[in-house]
Amino acid sequence: MKIVLLDAKTLGDDIPLSAFSEIGEFVSYPKTSPEEAPERIRDADVIITNKVKLTGEILKHAPSLSLICVTATGYDNVDTEYCKKCGVAVCNVKGYSTECVAQLTVSMALSLTNHLRVFDDYVKSGEYSKSGIQNKLTPTFNEVYGKTWGIVGLGNIGKRVADIAKVMGCNILAYKRTPVVDYECVDLETLVKNSDIISVHIPSSPETVGLIDKKVLSLMKERAILVNVARGNILDEEAVAEAILDGSLYGFGCDVYSTEPFPENHPYSKLSKCDNVILTPHMAWGGYETRVRLVSEVAQNIRAFYNEQERNRII
Repeated sequence: MKIVLLDAKTLGDDIPLSAFSEIGEFVSYPKTSPEEAPERIRDADVIITNKVKLTGEILKHAPSLSLICVTATGYDNVDTEYCKKCGVAVCNVKGYSTECVAQLTVSMALSLTNHLRVFDDYVKSGEYSKSGIQNKLTPTFNEVYGKTWGIVGLGNIGKRVADIAKVMGCNILAYKRTPVVDYECVDLETLVKNSDIISVHIPSSPETVGLIDKKVLSLMKERAILVNVARGNILDEEAVAEAILDGSLYGFGCDVYSTEPFPENHPYSKLSKCDNVILTPHMAWGGYETRVRLVSEVAQNIRAFYNEQERNRII
């Protein structure tokens, strides 16, 4: 059995991949372009991919292929219709990054609430030492206790963020297509009008692309903070940038983008000097323990498939 990993660099250089070589012949590439993919998968029985797009046009060059393992929960980079037609199984990994993504979500929200970038820069710049005053209390920051945290998308990550927010004393509102009894579920307009912090955890789909648009942004509270750790295209990125620049959106944290990495002319490039914005390079899922767990899960998916067991199967 030949196992080919197409983009090992996206998993980091600090975790072992030996679990794959224990299963079969293992070949790993740091990254793979669309032009390189056909040749690299030509004799693969198993393809492991994180971000490399596997279209039918590419996959037709892998006649021995029986399994594709996506090192993520989302699998929109795989042509599932082609796989169904050709009898190629597809597995993802569910729930592996819940704690890590929730951790970054809360970290962003708290950093923006407390203006940590501003206060950190004030001390490191030497201004604090020169001031002769023991403290600095502007810009004004607030407690999150008693505030309302709006959760857009109530899957595993959304629920975990809600749990943490509750511990900090927040009231929770949730937007979910199918309401559940344990949470106060409301429509999106009600959520954004009443929430002090809004975090986005909803999957990308035709129904959710552009969900947070100019109209929704205009309904947010005066000091609302928005955090997106789901998919970049759920936000109207141009509208978000405009809202930050005109002061109608108080704070913004984002780890995901419609194009990754985003180009120099991306709307968020205009936010590089904004102290009330935190932009991270799609790293919320990638804590060390999280990635070790991910590799283990993928290896178990491969073993299960060849033992004729159903495990994390999409197709």
